[in-house]
Amino acid sequence: MYWILFIGVTVLSYIVQYSFQKNFAKASQIPLLNGMAGREVAVRMLSDHGIRDVKVTSTPGQLTDNFNPTNKTVNLSQAVYAQTNVAAAAVAAHECGHAVQHATGYFPVKLRSALVPVVSITSKIVPFVLLGGMLLVNILPQLIWVGIALFALSTLFSFVTLPVEIDASRRALAWLNQSDIIDPSTEDEARGALRAAAYTYVVAALSALATLIYYLSIFSGRRS
Repeated sequence: MYWILFIGVTVLSYIVQYSFQKNFAKASQIPLLNGMAGREVAVRMLSDHGIRDVKVTSTPGQLTDNFNPTNKTVNLSQAVYAQTNVAAAAVAAHECGHAVQHATGYFPVKLRSALVPVVSITSKIVPFVLLGGMLLVNILPQLIWVGIALFALSTLFSFVTLPVEIDASRRALAWLNQSDIIDPSTEDEARGALRAAAYTYVVAALSALATLIYYLSIFSGRRS
């Protein structure tokens, strides 16, 4: 069963990555009629939502865009920061969507933020706990359950991330339409880029679930 899940998730991952790259590349070829760069789109969206304490910065790399609630910055990759196309606008608005979530107290993002420090610690020790549990399964069988429980937290984190990312894209698309950053002729491209990006998180969550099932099957097999 695990191998069926693994192969299915792997194939789905390739499909999603291909779809994302295709949609993003297509949207990158469509210029915004108002000529606004990603940075300007982000600044305007934050302003329209009354958010004054978040800065927009440029960060190295490709598709490294993120919102950092700790230092209150929307960090846009260099291409998104400077380019004036639909893809850049969609990505910039998506990251600002996360800033809006934090400002409005969106519950899933509050839950995700609460899990971040726990998951950052458990993800480092899970491999060692699971390995120890497998080696000592006949002596200390409880140890592998500890490892599985810790990994389950990471899996939970992946699924909690889903509504956060989907909602950020929903907010982004709604604002892009309302503010006339995009028009009806470019809405499909913006929606496609945002949807494809959200699907990558769906695959990540399914992959984490498949791995959790794998660990459970190993323990069940060893017990039998």
